[in-house]
Amino acid sequence: MKVTKKARRIFVKEKLRTDKKWAAKGLVRIFQENQTEQEKVYEDTIVENGIGFTGADGNIMSSFAKQYIKRKSLSDKQWKIVQKKMPKYWGQVIEMSDKPRLTKMVSDHLDNTSTQTELKL
Repeated sequence: MKVTKKARRIFVKEKLRTDKKWAAKGLVRIFQENQTEQEKVYEDTIVENGIGFTGADGNIMSSFAKQYIKRKSLSDKQWKIVQKKMPKYWGQVIEMSDKPRLTKMVSDHLDNTSTQTELKL
């Protein structure tokens, strides 16, 4: 089955919303790779460069990323916030991903979903 950009987007957004491992890895990678050094220090979005956290999310998401890096944990309330906010960063997550591996994961998911649908019929 051919994996479309739309299928990739839907898959990644859903994973960021529902899977803590995906949300945590996306949170940390965006913080470490797409926030500027100044933004990391101040835990805020300072530069409008089209990557990293948005101005509205910069403070809280940077704080959560630093905490996760240090402790490898977040509270239940923090996880809810992270999983609510992370899907908007799907494009950056896809850009950072190993494309062949991501395509395989989406393809496997689509194959599994179509098999389940066929079984229900």
